[in-house]
Amino acid sequence: MEFVTLGTTNLPVAPIALGTWQLGGEWGTFSEQGAIDTIRRARELGINVFDTAQGYGFGVSERLLAHALRPELDANRDAIMIATKGGLRMTAAGLVRDSSREWLRRGVDDSLRALGVEYIDLYQVHWPDPRVPFAETAGALDELTQEGKIRHVGVSNFSASQMAEFARTRPVETNQVPYSLFRRDVETDVLPYALEHEVGVLAYGPLAHGLLTGALDEHTVFEPDDWRRGSPSFAGAAYHRNLRTVAELRHFAEHELDSSVAQLAVAWTLAGPAVPVTIVGARHARHIEEAVAATELQLGADELERIDRIMAGAMAFAGPAPEMMPTS
Repeated sequence: MEFVTLGTTNLPVAPIALGTWQLGGEWGTFSEQGAIDTIRRARELGINVFDTAQGYGFGVSERLLAHALRPELDANRDAIMIATKGGLRMTAAGLVRDSSREWLRRGVDDSLRALGVEYIDLYQVHWPDPRVPFAETAGALDELTQEGKIRHVGVSNFSASQMAEFARTRPVETNQVPYSLFRRDVETDVLPYALEHEVGVLAYGPLAHGLLTGALDEHTVFEPDDWRRGSPSFAGAAYHRNLRTVAELRHFAEHELDSSVAQLAVAWTLAGPAVPVTIVGARHARHIEEAVAATELQLGADELERIDRIMAGAMAFAGPAPEMMPTS
């Protein structure tokens, strides 16, 4: 993979990052050793960005990631970019947004301990918090940067206007946003703003949370602790219609592009100039190998037009939010 530059961070990064939400306990059961093997395989393939969050199991994902990368984190720390997120807090009533100065500072310290590192390369505000002024949030992260606990400041799930307001106090270096063939709303204002202001975009959910892997069908049953079990995007007539759209995409990918539908989906997110990095979550080494291979798939104007025609029959896809996460 050829490295790209992530916005104003000026960090050279692989265009594929490994996401670790799936290791935090909200996607059903998984093999811990399999997850470790996947993380290490990603590193062997040249991936140098690993994305996690305090809210992914409140230390579970971060500790597992740190365990898998421990030898290199100790021997060659600068070769690995750890991106984590804060600003979510678990309460008796469920997950809530909290981007207050006090909670962010506590979150950074908790993440440093869980990751076993002296600094975090990229710290991102997980979700905009309507109850806390952006000036307070940005100011707290600027303090933490000056203290050396974090090196770069980003946001996640922020609109263009929210980035602009945040930037009045502290520049936004990156924005992690949902972007897939089934969810393109960021094309309206977020991606144009990012291009204009050199904000590095990390696209998450390029496989539409499993829908674009081709592995789901109308008989798929999600485990009780899998957030998709309660999501309207994975049930009902709209879900079944989208499964048919995926089947069309798979036929096109396999017969005309000699690729998988997952590779088509990943390559599509990277086809435009606004997205330098896409985050792929994987619990099996073969899945991250497939994602890396997608960087070799070049989609031209004709292929992109054909994909748009297939997607014309799809239904709107809503992504996850903290308020819909299972409480146990």
